[in-house]
Amino acid sequence: MKTAIVAALLILSPAAAFAAGCSGSHQAMSCADGTTYDAQSGTCVATTA
Repeated sequence: MKTAIVAALLILSPAAAFAAGCSGSHQAMSCADGTTYDAQSGTCVATTA
C-alpha cells in the first residue's frame, strides 16, 4: 500500500509543478515621468537629481 501511494505521488508531482504556473515570462513595470521603479518596495518612487 505504501509503495502505491509513493508511486502515485511521484507520478502526480510534475503535473502539480506545471499547474503552479512555471511560466518564465516577466512583465516590465512602467512608472510615470519623474519616477523610477523601486524593486525593494515594489512601487514607483520620485527620482532625485
